Amino acid sequence: MNSELFEALELLEQERGIPVDFMIDRITKAIVTACKNSYGNEEARVEVNMDKGEFEVFLQKEVVEEVYDPHCEITLEDAKKIDPNAELEGFVEVQLNTKEFGRIAAQTARNIIRQGIRDGERGLMMQEFQSKHQELVSATVERIDPRTGAATLRIGKAEAVLPKSEQVGDEVLQEGDHIKVYIVDVRETEKGPRAMISRTHPDLVKRLFETEVPEIYDGIVEIKAVSREAGSRTKLAVLSHSEDVDAVGACIGTRGARVSTIVNELGGEKIDIVEYSDDPATFIASALSPANVLSVTVTDPETKACRVTVPDSQLSLAIGNKGQNARLAAKLTGWKIDIKPESGFYGEDDPTPAETQPAVKA
Repeated sequence: MNSELFEALELLEQERGIPVDFMIDRITKAIVTACKNSYGNEEARVEVNMDKGEFEVFLQKEVVEEVYDPHCEITLEDAKKIDPNAELEGFVEVQLNTKEFGRIAAQTARNIIRQGIRDGERGLMMQEFQSKHQELVSATVERIDPRTGAATLRIGKAEAVLPKSEQVGDEVLQEGDHIKVYIVDVRETEKGPRAMISRTHPDLVKRLFETEVPEIYDGIVEIKAVSREAGSRTKLAVLSHSEDVDAVGACIGTRGARVSTIVNELGGEKIDIVEYSDDPATFIASALSPANVLSVTVTDPETKACRVTVPDSQLSLAIGNKGQNARLAAKLTGWKIDIKPESGFYGEDDPTPAETQPAVKA
């Protein structure tokens, strides 16, 4: 342990971000442990001088008349050479010549130092992920598992795995691609910190809009709810807290610039932006956009069920392909929606919509 070691630790901090102080603490503990294991002396102390790039190791020894254990005991005559005031049954600290470390002691120290580096990196990774918990982050695709399709991503100085199930639709990721992901959760596992990341989570769309729309970031426009079938379609309910700002228009942007950026990030996923209302009938009618709604009747307020009437020509549009539009509207509003044509009769090709599930709130 000399100036070269301190230089190496500083390089370690620069390259891996592990603080020098953290590693010095670990190395000090490693030396103390090595002393205990090699000399059977529980009273070892290490002094580190960062400025000089030096360290000193001391073993506390008891002053005795006759020495039986040279690692823990010292004669009065030798003790007085260190401390003129030394007395029998007292203690003095004897500086240890570090060359006396044997193979076992050196191995012990090396193992603890390596563990310290691993712990330091795990701690930094945990901090990296926790600081971005439930946030949108930029990531670089480092490699793709050809068997499972899972992508290993580089997020800052940390790595995370994006499973195929959390990728959008049929998107094909390639090494070197830069993508946006949402950190759903952060967990400490036996193999170290693990970030649960996703590109299918509804909040990914919410965070994308917060990034692209200054009015949302500033709190002028609020995202009230999001429902999503990743890779296909998303519905977003927004509310303006200013009479001068159109919430839907702010999200779409001039000539659709803002929403187009998000659609491109999501590989062409369609996005419906509707205006939120505290009035359930108004909100449900908006949620079924792009279909026109003639009326909304609440059939059971306790179970939040309603019947919606649309023009016969709008029935297929209101229901959507395989019921998607009605399903997303139900998730967005939290209401079970039964859609009926104005004539009261379904066309031969029009499926009767199934009951839809409660909303996933943003």
